[in-house]
Amino acid sequence: MPLIALTGGIAAGKSTVSARLAAHGAVIVDADQLVREVQAPGSPVLTRIAAEFGAGVLTADGALDRQALGRSVFGDDAALRRLNAIVHPVVRTTSQRRFDEAFAADPDAVVVYDVPLLVETRGDGGWDRIVVVHAPSSVRAERLVRSRGMSVHEAQSRISAQATDEQRLAVADDVIDTTGTMADTLAQVDALWERLRRMPRR
Repeated sequence: MPLIALTGGIAAGKSTVSARLAAHGAVIVDADQLVREVQAPGSPVLTRIAAEFGAGVLTADGALDRQALGRSVFGDDAALRRLNAIVHPVVRTTSQRRFDEAFAADPDAVVVYDVPLLVETRGDGGWDRIVVVHAPSSVRAERLVRSRGMSVHEAQSRISAQATDEQRLAVADDVIDTTGTMADTLAQVDALWERLRRMPRR
């Protein structure tokens, strides 16, 4: 069955879509969780990050201080590229292993890779379909202010650091529009699930 990439900008509602697909029976591989795993204390990836950015990106107990690392790379494209060169190859290898394991366990599985930065990292995993969870940047900024307590400036900065709406929509095979009600969003996901279940086995 298919390998699906699920992506969307911050506060687009991707977690809601992912959870609904999981409830239908999809196998979810979460890119953010994989990043946390490969950056675990004592891992080769974390050792390389500390060597590249300094011991200040580690906490007293040797874990990654994500806020400190964020301060080191936010707004610095060259630093971000160095970080990505360390982390992304390992995440790609790990994610591919998870896909293979899922299909080995169930050849009929629908495997969904929940990957926020698909466009930004130019990820090409041989996806059968790319699903973009979409809400305009203005709507997402309002959500960040309302639900996460961000200032307007902080919300806009977070959104600006990601791909544009146009860039994400340009790669989409399917779009889930989350600007309506929750019921409307879930109905779109349910319809998507029916299409995915009918796709041929890989």
